[in-house]
Amino acid sequence: MEMKLGMIDYGRGNLRSVINACKVLGHDPTLITKPEELENFTHLIFPGQGAFGDCMDSLHRLGLAKPLQEWIAAGKPYFGICVGYQLLFEASEESPGTAGLGVVAGTVRRFTSNHLKIPHMGWNATVHTKENSPYWVGFDEAPYFYFVHSYYPSEVDPGLVSATCDYGGETFCAAIEQGNLFATQFHPEKSQHAGLKLLDNFFNA
Repeated sequence: MEMKLGMIDYGRGNLRSVINACKVLGHDPTLITKPEELENFTHLIFPGQGAFGDCMDSLHRLGLAKPLQEWIAAGKPYFGICVGYQLLFEASEESPGTAGLGVVAGTVRRFTSNHLKIPHMGWNATVHTKENSPYWVGFDEAPYFYFVHSYYPSEVDPGLVSATCDYGGETFCAAIEQGNLFATQFHPEKSQHAGLKLLDNFFNA
């Protein structure tokens, strides 16, 4: 089946750089703003930028929250980036009282160490932890990716952890995977060759 790539447009994400990265790899994603548009695609990217609560409010306003839950539950290919990763969890300290998509157990928490510069911004080694993962084919053990965030998911099921990152002595879950679900705290579209390779692996998994 020919791959048809859709990208969630909830009015707050940094879409252009993700679109450009996909185009470099020969794919031109179509923006999705309505639930009924999802049925036209085989693969989905959710680029993330903005606050947890604002993004969830936008998904509910557009009627996309439940369809996204159903897409993931059906095992369809999904790549979440930054907030598109965090929204998969149940809740976030960034927006108390706002429920996430809840497809993955865990809470998104803020970095707590006083000596750490917040947000965590820049390049960091990211250790991938799953053997025989289709997403990490061709990578060294600890490739570098670009991060921009103040919050990260905690209490993540170890069986879902796909990669970890150490920031100033705090190790956090930098990526999760389960079948066709893959999501990262870092930004592959800002991570040059490594990011393009990761996206390409997703497209070909």
